[in-house]
Formats: sequence, C-alpha cells, structure tokens
Amino acid sequence: AKMLKYVLFKPLGPEHLPTLKELRTAEICRVWAAACRYIRRQLLQKKAVDIGVGTFAVLLAHATVEEDKVLPVERPVFQPCRFIKKFYRLKCAKTRIPDKTPVVELDYEQIAVEIHFRPEIVEKCIHETLLFFAGALQDQKEVEFSFA
Repeated sequence: AKMLKYVLFKPLGPEHLPTLKELRTAEICRVWAAACRYIRRQLLQKKAVDIGVGTFAVLLAHATVEEDKVLPVERPVFQPCRFIKKFYRLKCAKTRIPDKTPVVELDYEQIAVEIHFRPEIVEKCIHETLLFFAGALQDQKEVEFSFA
C-alpha cells in the first residue's frame, strides 16, 4: 500500500530528500501550485483525490443562513488515511467520504505538462514533500500544509 511509504520508523535524513535539495523553493512551489489546481479540477468534477497520506473530497453540508433557512453547501475536506492517522496518533474531525465518490490519484504527467517539468521530477518532489510532512508528524511538530 502506498501510504506505507509515509510511515517513518526512524528519523528522516537529507539523503531521503534528494530532489527537494536540488530544486529551488520557487520550483517546489510551482509543483505544488499545479498539484493544487489539478486537485481543484477533480473536486469540481465530483471526484476525490488520493495523495498517499489521505484524500481530498467535497462533501455536502448544510449551512443555516437564517433561523428557519438551511442552505445545502459543498465543502472541501481532507481525510487522512486511517493507517497514517493511527500511526501518528492524529486527532482529526470525523469525515466520511461517500463510497460512491470516484477516487483518482495525482496525475503527474498532467501536472508536469502544465508547468513544463518532467513527470518524474513532479512525482519525486510531491513524494519527498509528503515524506518531509510525515517526518514533521513523527517529530510531533506543528505543521501547516496549505492547498490554495
């Protein structure tokens, strides 16, 4: 299972992140901005996106706009995979992505074409960033990982 790549039994060293060391911060940001756009396009098509450590999806919720009026709204959610949640002892809001929601993975080719990068570089950059994220979870550091 691909989520096992992000289960760290020992500290993460720089040798685990060779691509991140090679890329400039601006290039890493370009990769993630393109990945975010890809995720957004999938969510707009009512698909969920599995990124290895969890899944993005859009859930139907109800917002109260006035005392007697309830409005259906769609809200994006991120559901960490169960195994990762357990392993790192994460406390998360309970969300359940409906079983009928089609789930896709990141399409590295499509993301790479958009920013004129090689797909392997995009895949390694995303993988190593998620590894780095897992390392921060292992060290119990507070992490802010935003998807714009």
